[in-house]
Amino acid sequence: MKVVAINGSPRKGWNTHMLLEKALEGAKSAGAEVEMVNLYDLNSKGCIGCLGCKRKDGGSVGKCVLKDGLTPVLESLAECDAFILGSPIYIGEVTGELRKLIERLTFQYISYDKDRTPIFSKKIRTGFVFTTNCPEAMYETVGYTVKFDGYKNLFGGMFGECKTLTASQTWQIDDYDKYRMSAFDVEAVRKRREEVFFPQDCQNAFEIGKWLAGE
Repeated sequence: MKVVAINGSPRKGWNTHMLLEKALEGAKSAGAEVEMVNLYDLNSKGCIGCLGCKRKDGGSVGKCVLKDGLTPVLESLAECDAFILGSPIYIGEVTGELRKLIERLTFQYISYDKDRTPIFSKKIRTGFVFTTNCPEAMYETVGYTVKFDGYKNLFGGMFGECKTLTASQTWQIDDYDKYRMSAFDVEAVRKRREEVFFPQDCQNAFEIGKWLAGE
């Protein structure tokens, strides 16, 4: 059993990365082999629309033919038993680096056949971690609920059951006074970090990791 975590955050050691590490801890506690991939360490492109993954000749159906830093990641995700993606929300979306992976990962498996014969038939468990700096009560207003459900449905429909975790009002920097960020109630964010992120969000990530590993 192998579980892969994909970190779509550029900030190692911060909220998204920490939750993914907790998920891998949970998976490892259930006996899984684990791997963390930091997308911002890689040199890659998004889907270039070449349709190489649909060509009948050449043996590339269902496999992205673009060769770059994402190539071994896509191979690892095709071979693993479960995986979890994570990203902070930037301007209402996952990060550009994660979006590139999602394009390459999902498009290669989308069937353009008339009968929609599945290209990727293996069913595996998947997870998704989203971190935001806005309150959860605002998710509906700013469109996050639809966005999160969309990714859950995409991965659940393509690979199997998908579980998501959202962490709101996350602690963004060590010293808010050094930045023009007076819109944030620093003490409220600090309190939430102490009382909700640690330990609740981290424990929920740990439990998702155990579930990914089959528990």
